[in-house]
Amino acid sequence: MGCPGRSVLLSSGALCLVLLSSCASPDAGADADAAGTPVAPSASATPTAGAPPSTNPPSAPPASGAPPAADAGWATYTTPGGGLSFDHPGDWTVVASTPIPPEGVAVAVEDAAGRRLASLRTNLVTGAVCPAEVPYSLLDSEPLPALTQATGTPMFVFEGRTDPLVADPMAASTLAYGITSAPFPEGPTACPIAHFFTWPPSGAAFGGAYDPYRIHPGKPMHVDTPQAYMETKEYQQIRTMLTSLRPAG
Repeated sequence: MGCPGRSVLLSSGALCLVLLSSCASPDAGADADAAGTPVAPSASATPTAGAPPSTNPPSAPPASGAPPAADAGWATYTTPGGGLSFDHPGDWTVVASTPIPPEGVAVAVEDAAGRRLASLRTNLVTGAVCPAEVPYSLLDSEPLPALTQATGTPMFVFEGRTDPLVADPMAASTLAYGITSAPFPEGPTACPIAHFFTWPPSGAAFGGAYDPYRIHPGKPMHVDTPQAYMETKEYQQIRTMLTSLRPAG
């Protein structure tokens, strides 16, 4: 992650995950897994310096809902065992990921260039710790009723954290999108980003990080704020993919 000592550990039995801390990630949607191998072919920048973080959900989030795969070149992936399904662009690939939670699923989604945009894991036993709260921004959100459990309805969110003690904006800020069962923070600060949601038999995670400073072939020019990234085709496709997650069948 590029900022040793500020990562937050979340234990899940035999699995230990690293929560996103206040530093830029090495790649858009990249996680700490080793490079994946194909498992199934399927049929931005930081907030403006000095600007106060947004603490309210957007009044009109972009429309979501994956287009029918047959009509728009999208494909549907179903996890082994048939627990969950999601839709993704037809030129993106679902690959195996590690570590694999016991009796769970660990896959990642890569675009046509092989950039990892999101990871899905199931059967996580979560228990996050919060050493310190930092200013946060909520950029986008949407409830996902298809994933509703007795504990509530998870939310898709795109949010950020900024560490006020770090002068370098490239190292101070983190932006990430994912699905969470956690309530919205009630004040101007929040714990490090932890995108986990309740899903039988325990919990699951589906999301990734966005690094506005990462340069890659085909990246649109002038995408240098989170708001600008939200207008890109890539973000809209990621958003549609994540919000399409649902029980299989």
